[in-house]
Amino acid sequence: MSGAPVAYRVADGVAWITLDRPALLNALDMELTAALADAAEAAAGDPDVTLAVVRGAGRAFCSGMDRTALAGGSIGEAFHRAWVRALNHLEDMPKISVCVLHGYSIGGGLQIGLACDLRLATDDAVLGLGASRHGIIPDGAVLRLGRLIGLARAKELALLNDHVTPAAALAMGLVNWVCPAAEVEPTLASIVERVRQQAPTANAHIKRLLHESFHRDPRAAGEDVMAAELECLASWETDEANRAWREKREAVYHPRPPRRG
Repeated sequence: MSGAPVAYRVADGVAWITLDRPALLNALDMELTAALADAAEAAAGDPDVTLAVVRGAGRAFCSGMDRTALAGGSIGEAFHRAWVRALNHLEDMPKISVCVLHGYSIGGGLQIGLACDLRLATDDAVLGLGASRHGIIPDGAVLRLGRLIGLARAKELALLNDHVTPAAALAMGLVNWVCPAAEVEPTLASIVERVRQQAPTANAHIKRLLHESFHRDPRAAGEDVMAAELECLASWETDEANRAWREKREAVYHPRPPRRG
């Protein structure tokens, strides 16, 4: 592909972020992690992007930390700060982020998935953490995993480091969908189309408010929710939804109409 450790392109409103160290199963080193952070930041700030898809080239999504780099002492504070920046952008961007987990999707690979809004796993995916087996913590998971699957399950996965089958991951809410490996492209295309059927301004507010609901009193957030609703009501998306209702058709949010001014 490009020779860079992460390939980035935008097409038809979708930012495609592809980990591209296939010979090493997309293992995480400083260069790849910094490039992932840059790509996620670019997608977050691009007004033409409504959806970011994170994938891995080759036989695996991501096999986690580059153990050679870790053993060689090149994984330190700079790596972890880039790592936090990458995951935070995927989690906080005002658009939907989707992660495709195939083959080895362990350690940092699974942690990338946890930072995304939605996760599609293939039936050949190998899922797990494994950090404390190597003397470190799953720093991208400890603050997110319990919110997704509950504290008891999160402790089991993070402390015992067992692998989880895709079917078990689906049952516990760790992933949203599982599909045969041969059907990942049409399944992903269907998810992209479903995202495009939703109003992007509303989805951005929904995502933000859901995150904030974990650490705010619901009543204290009421004015923020009201302001978000009023912004949605004044948006072009609501105008389009109302026209569609009157014309007895589905609303069309993609492509976005040309901006005025």
